[in-house]
Amino acid sequence: MNKLTVAFATDDGENYIERHFGDARFYDIYEIDENSAEFIKRIENTVDEEEVQADPKKARGIANLLLQKNVNVVVSKIFGPNIKRIKKKFVCIVMNDKKIAHSIDHICDRIETVVDEWEKGKDRKHLSFRNKSD
Repeated sequence: MNKLTVAFATDDGENYIERHFGDARFYDIYEIDENSAEFIKRIENTVDEEEVQADPKKARGIANLLLQKNVNVVVSKIFGPNIKRIKKKFVCIVMNDKKIAHSIDHICDRIETVVDEWEKGKDRKHLSFRNKSD
């Protein structure tokens, strides 16, 4: 796998949301490899609100929305309890950057780590790429 399809949780296309991944208004999708990142498209989060905390129906809805776009990796500052469900289908990366552009650089630099985690399948863990200066 040379390229990964990555979805970033955002409301404005520039910054991360300060809520759980599943609560984003939009997911900005990029194709990323070790040398570059190409913006593919923005998709609207059309999944209904949770009926209960950690609603499995919401996790399925978000996963299906992103799988339709061939997403491998999901990135946010905050994930809720549904991370245990979605990490079976995606590599989940927790970032502490404010700007998505900074995270793209971090993912390019660590692409092999992300690919290695992807290849673990349903046994994958989430990754935490923390910017040491933040």
